[in-house]
Amino acid sequence: MKNADFLTGITTSGTPHLGNYVGAIRPAVESSKNPDLTSYYFLADYHSLIKNHDPRLRKQSALEIAAAWIALGLDYDNCVFYRQSDIPEIPELTWILTSLTAKGLMNRAHAYKASVADNEQTQQKDPDKGITMGLFSYPVLMAADILMFNARKVPVGRDQVQHLEMTRDIAARFNHIYKKLFILPKVVVDETSCVLSGLDGRKMSKSYNNFIPLFDTQKRFRKLIMKIKTNSLGPDEPKDTENCTLFSIYKAFATQSETDIMARRFKEGIAWGTMKQELFEHINELLKAPRTEYDKLIKNPGDIDEILRKGALKAREFSVPFLDKIRKTIGIQSLG
Repeated sequence: MKNADFLTGITTSGTPHLGNYVGAIRPAVESSKNPDLTSYYFLADYHSLIKNHDPRLRKQSALEIAAAWIALGLDYDNCVFYRQSDIPEIPELTWILTSLTAKGLMNRAHAYKASVADNEQTQQKDPDKGITMGLFSYPVLMAADILMFNARKVPVGRDQVQHLEMTRDIAARFNHIYKKLFILPKVVVDETSCVLSGLDGRKMSKSYNNFIPLFDTQKRFRKLIMKIKTNSLGPDEPKDTENCTLFSIYKAFATQSETDIMARRFKEGIAWGTMKQELFEHINELLKAPRTEYDKLIKNPGDIDEILRKGALKAREFSVPFLDKIRKTIGIQSLG
């Protein structure tokens, strides 16, 4: 097995929604079909331990995310699709890297600093109150995910750029102290990727509870779209497509010609109710076939397990010998 040209992790902490699809799933599915690339995609279930302490939710999230990616066309025969926890070499590498990582580097992590700032704002005596070592060490586990497969490029959102820079720092430190084994991964931020707004106009996110699940029932799907916040402009009044949640979601799922036609209809004053109904019908039609496949997979989780098992076997064709090389490099090996 070759090292990764691209590597992407999906934290098992919730239900896949429209924003996940246009921002991460759709481009990943396209890359997975490229025979010239070795792409790795994994369910980051260890990462989910940091915030989610509900075992049932973690299992359900892993099931829904895996089913969604497969139903939407991920070519799991061409790429490497696996569960993080099925690769025992990753936590071992995490400890090796932890032993080299400066605490000062972790002190600068955005998530940790934000938690400390929250404690200080509420005048907690201990600025680290409620902060676990999982949260503090999160960037090291992320570095191990990436370096375990010597990924050349890692697509991330802008909020994850710091973690990739930390991965490069950690890899460079290992290479300097021991031996040059790790590629310094290139950070790939897709400035053209779409960031969808949610029901309330803010970024669609589980944190804001303003998301629209990808594979909800048609009735529930339509109900949520009808709840999307709009302004008070009435029928026949010209409407602006800029900063319009309905238009941005439609654009993310439409062709350029369909988008141009809808933009003209906005200028002509399409009624909000009409727009919401047409948005529902448009996306619902696109998701009809994937929803059928998704429902089938959810009812047959053993089929998903088999796909992930085969993916883990492929991943370990690389991780097992590479970790053996790492162990020998740091002096953990047979004494004979």
